[in-house]
Amino acid sequence: MSTTYKLDAEMRSDTGKGASRRLRREHKIPAVLYGAGRPAWSLTLPENQLMRNLQDEAFYAAIIDLTLEGKTQKVFLRDLQRHPAKPFVLHVDLQRVRDDVEMTVVLPLHYINEETAKGVKMGGGQVIRNAVDIEVSCLPGNLPEYIEVDLQDLDIGDSLHLSDIKLPEGVVSTELAHGEDHDHAIVTIVAPRAASSEDEDVADAAPEDDADTTAGDEAE
Repeated sequence: MSTTYKLDAEMRSDTGKGASRRLRREHKIPAVLYGAGRPAWSLTLPENQLMRNLQDEAFYAAIIDLTLEGKTQKVFLRDLQRHPAKPFVLHVDLQRVRDDVEMTVVLPLHYINEETAKGVKMGGGQVIRNAVDIEVSCLPGNLPEYIEVDLQDLDIGDSLHLSDIKLPEGVVSTELAHGEDHDHAIVTIVAPRAASSEDEDVADAAPEDDADTTAGDEAE
């Protein structure tokens, strides 16, 4: 069962860098709410509540219940601006959600059965992830928390592409919508790395170098 995420918002009239700094001192995060053919609203969000939600991966791709002036509406976290050097959020973009309008969302990929995959368990191969998320389009009611990718049957040299992902009903890959040449590999199992001949030569030469050095020291 998916988690229901909630945010409590307040309207704000003051904008600009100075106002934003004052809000952060009051442990409030400036935000903007837009979309659904309605005007954009400037808001503030409680810092503690927001940071608590941000600790959960699913929050970044979830429908959020936003309470504003006693009314609750469905929104989505569209963008998040963090401070480049300090651990706090500078600004949040929220987008209104309509049940009858498709939305574009980036969902995390959850790879399963990595350790028991044929190429790993039997061949000692290594899993190389080429993607950690996928952009999809769907109605809000069809939005999953994440997309699962099963590696169980992959052998050494095998790859999975975007077209191999089993998406839930009503969910489509936006990348694949551009054509077959956008069917990128998302994960591959490669052969275990073997020591190169150069490494072996260096290893063999090391004792001889030590011996020469020791002999030279004794001669001196």
